[in-house]
Amino acid sequence: MKVVFMGTPEFAVPCLREVCLHHEVIAVITQPDKPKGRGHKMQHPPVKEFAVSQGITVLQPERIRNAEFVSELRNIHADVFIVVAYGQILSKEILDMPRFGCVNVHGSLLPELRGAAPIQWAVVNGDKKTGVTIMHMDIGIDTGDMILKSEMEISDDDTGGSVHDKMSELGAKTLLEALVQIESGVAVREKQDDSKSTHAPLLKKDTGFINWNEPSDKIIKLIKGLNPWPTAYTLYNGEQIKIWNAIKSSGFANKECGEIVDFVSSGFVVKTQDGAIIVTEIQVQGSKRMSTPDYLRGHSLTKNTILGK
Repeated sequence: MKVVFMGTPEFAVPCLREVCLHHEVIAVITQPDKPKGRGHKMQHPPVKEFAVSQGITVLQPERIRNAEFVSELRNIHADVFIVVAYGQILSKEILDMPRFGCVNVHGSLLPELRGAAPIQWAVVNGDKKTGVTIMHMDIGIDTGDMILKSEMEISDDDTGGSVHDKMSELGAKTLLEALVQIESGVAVREKQDDSKSTHAPLLKKDTGFINWNEPSDKIIKLIKGLNPWPTAYTLYNGEQIKIWNAIKSSGFANKECGEIVDFVSSGFVVKTQDGAIIVTEIQVQGSKRMSTPDYLRGHSLTKNTILGK
C-alpha cells in the first residue's frame, strides 16, 4: 500500500521502520523541529531523523488543518494514513481522504485509557496488563472502531519507560498484522463500548508532585509510572528533589506523613499514610541522577524534616 505516516516521538519509530519494510511510505508528516537544551539548538523529532535516513519526504506543518496544507496532502494520493503519536488533531476532511481511512496505533486496550498518556497511567494506576489497539480514526479522541488488539503484562519492576519501549515494538508488530487485514478486505471493525472508557490525561510537570498522605503503594506506582518523564518529585526545604526509585517499608506509626524518619543502607525512609517508603534513587537540582547512598556520601539530609513543603 501507499502510506502517509504521521508520527513524532521515539514511540512511533518502530512502527515507521516496519511499515517501510512492507509498504511504500510516500511521505512522513511530523511536528516542527523545536529548540532544546541550554543552547536552544534546533532538534529534529525522532520520526524525522529516521525518515531522513531512509530518504523519505518529510513534511512538518505548523498546523495540519491549515487549508493550504490540506490541499497539499490531498494531492499525495495515499491508500492509508497511519498515525502514531503525531500530536495534532486531524480534521474530518483529512480523515476521509485515503481509501482505507486513517489508522491509529494507541497505547492501551481501548476503550480503557483514552487520551494522551495511556502508557504512564497504566503503571500509575497499578494495572497488571496493558497493550495496543489498532483502530480506524474518527473525529473523537480515541473513539474509533477497533481493528486489532495485542496484550502485554506489566511487571512489578516495570516503569513508564520500560513499558513504553516494549509497547512500541508490540505496536509495530500489531500494526503490520492489521494492515494485512485491511488491505485484503478482511479487517473486522469493532465499535468501542463508551460506558467502559477511562481517561489518560496529558502529563504535566506537577503531575509528579508526591502527596505523602497517600498510601505507600500508590506513591511507588506514581514514581514508577512517571519514570523517566515527567518524574515524581518532592520538596526538601523548598528545593526540588526528583525521586526516581523507591521501595516499600513499614513502621513509624507515630510520625508525620512526609517526614524523613530514618536512614538505612539503601536510602532514606519517608513516612506515608500507611507505613513508609525507602527512597533509593534521587536527583537534586543542579546534580545528576544517582543512587541515594551515593548522594548521601557527599551531602546530608536532616532527619525529621517534612518533605513537600
